[in-house]
Amino acid sequence: MNDDAGSDGPGSDGYRPATKLVEAGRRKEWTRGIVNPPVWRASTMLFDDCAHLKAASKNPNAGLYYGRRGAPTQWSLAEALTELEPGAAGTILYPSGTAAIAQTLLALLKPGDELLMVDSSYEPTRVFCATILKRMGIATQFYDPLADAGAIAALCTERTKLIFLESPGSLTFEVQDVPGIAAMARGRGIATVLDNTWATPLLFPAIAHVDVSILACTKYVVGHSDVMLGSATARPGPFERVRTTAQRLGNCVSPDDAFLAARGLRTMGVRLKQHEAGALAVARWLEARPEVARVIHPAIEGCPGHDLWKRDFLGASGLFAFELARADEAARARLIDSLSLFGIGFSWGGFESLALPIDPAPIRETRTWPTGALVRIHIGIEDPADLIADLDQAFARL
Repeated sequence: MNDDAGSDGPGSDGYRPATKLVEAGRRKEWTRGIVNPPVWRASTMLFDDCAHLKAASKNPNAGLYYGRRGAPTQWSLAEALTELEPGAAGTILYPSGTAAIAQTLLALLKPGDELLMVDSSYEPTRVFCATILKRMGIATQFYDPLADAGAIAALCTERTKLIFLESPGSLTFEVQDVPGIAAMARGRGIATVLDNTWATPLLFPAIAHVDVSILACTKYVVGHSDVMLGSATARPGPFERVRTTAQRLGNCVSPDDAFLAARGLRTMGVRLKQHEAGALAVARWLEARPEVARVIHPAIEGCPGHDLWKRDFLGASGLFAFELARADEAARARLIDSLSLFGIGFSWGGFESLALPIDPAPIRETRTWPTGALVRIHIGIEDPADLIADLDQAFARL
């Protein structure tokens, strides 16, 4: 069984999510008596005879065929991710989250189509639309992340074939009405794709609403800041197009990376709880600081889309932002440079805390963002009291 594993084999569909994280993808024929499916490193798969080769060629996704199509190490992870999304047909793995987004868009769009892209999307997603898709004759129209389904419907034309959502946005954290937008799109025959990296399927089961759910598995799935990986989990229909495109583009994922991601997946539930608790503790502390103008966290009252988060989400992760009271880039740099427990770097979702200066204003098209000193912060699994103390001494240096 290949990268669409999870739809027809022994699974954990009757279990709750925490149990699925432990049980999913651990077929006996893949584990062979040990706890974890081992690392299968292979480019060439051998066939018993020509008849075996001919039979395998009729359905190369049904089992071992060629290394690019994976082996039990990759299949195990794909099956586990699929089982976290009831109703999904399967999951494709990619060497990064950006690759998952790019190849999914290529699978579902063709020249002459129009894409509606949320204006709070991940910057590499925007760049892909402005370069590769534009050269292919696929138009991109950005829409306000706070727009409701009716406002987005008014933007749709006969050329609109896909609506891309990212909720919350990974810089400005607006929460979208994913169920409402997806229902509107389905009624018009328009595909929907959601970047669900912030929440993961544990906090927002996306396939209940959208056609394709994308994760930058580099973040919470891996959880240890040591693997680049992405995934696209899809409903029947879109899945076939996503899988075929990935195969024709030569997409493949290292078995070692898949193994590490599967190992990280087993503890994602308990890590997310720690991320959530620590982030809320730090966010509430920041709210009380006179140096902070506002905290931008979906779970905090008054933040854009908080009511939607409260309605639709099962919890929060560790990524949010805050704005300093003074628009002073030098002061922001002093603050971040003074931190000892927070690394300065891209990505997030690992066990360590991070702080990063962000400036969304130059890349936004539909909504004016203040040019104040914004800091994106990821709270790891350290003790939040230590993180607060570290922030306290850094504020003292302002």
